[in-house]
Amino acid sequence: MNRHLISAGDLAKDDALLILDTAEELARVSERSIKKLPTLRGRTVVNLFFEDSTRTRISFEAAAKRLSADVINFSAKGSSVSKGESLKDTALTLEAMGADAVVIRHSASGAPYRLATWVHGSVVNAGDGTHEHPTQALLDAFSMRRRLGGLEGRKVTIVGDVLHSRVARSNVLLLHTLGAEVTLVAPPTLLPVSVGSWPCEVSYDLDAVLPKSDAVMMLRVQKERMNAAYFPSEREYSRRYGLDRDRFAKMPDDAIVMHPGPMNRGMEIAAEVADSARSTIVEQVANGVTIRMAVLYLLLGGEIA
Repeated sequence: MNRHLISAGDLAKDDALLILDTAEELARVSERSIKKLPTLRGRTVVNLFFEDSTRTRISFEAAAKRLSADVINFSAKGSSVSKGESLKDTALTLEAMGADAVVIRHSASGAPYRLATWVHGSVVNAGDGTHEHPTQALLDAFSMRRRLGGLEGRKVTIVGDVLHSRVARSNVLLLHTLGAEVTLVAPPTLLPVSVGSWPCEVSYDLDAVLPKSDAVMMLRVQKERMNAAYFPSEREYSRRYGLDRDRFAKMPDDAIVMHPGPMNRGMEIAAEVADSARSTIVEQVANGVTIRMAVLYLLLGGEIA
């Protein structure tokens, strides 16, 4: 394992499998009545969040606490950042407080790379702009592996707002490393210019891809990042790229439906599909804690009791 986890592309296949296998071990611990392990006692983990977050922040906090680490939650709102303090000064403050690991979410792509040059502890990228979100990709792979039995040769379809999605990029890189075949489906306006260099296929026809998919991951349309009209209307987008009951019926019987959350029910995914038995959406949240425990455990060198 590297000292930091900043990009899913930094993980070799052995590293990724080590994290997934460690998470499988830790999942057994989560099934106990007492879920805490003493592995990171005396270590300090700082959650440094410059963007709003519910699942990811709570997930990292729960993961660190279950490993008995001391957790400091830092939110940009109400901190010296609102007075104009720079990321570097914030980093040096955390360094002075003895942070062993810093989990950072930032609106600027590349912020975790800069942070890693300023602190001696491990840096974990919890989402940087529209760039990457590696622990989300790991928990998605973990969820797929548990449901499908393995990822080698599996066909994964990622649908929606790829242009603004850090989850899509990390998933493409990690799933390719693990041997899966990934297809991106989106309107041309919601695909990055550089998508041709990604290790995946691209399609504009969701109906043609669904019957061959082992897993379908729907992405939220990120209206808060949009400053132009990327599609005619929400109704038109939902008609062409939404996973409704009729499209769900076209999927193989053992195929699963995923979503990194939060969802726009009725737009990219119908409520009945999101709540179906083949949906892993709630499992993904639970698996997020387990995967993040594994990442912190491996980066900070704990021991499984």
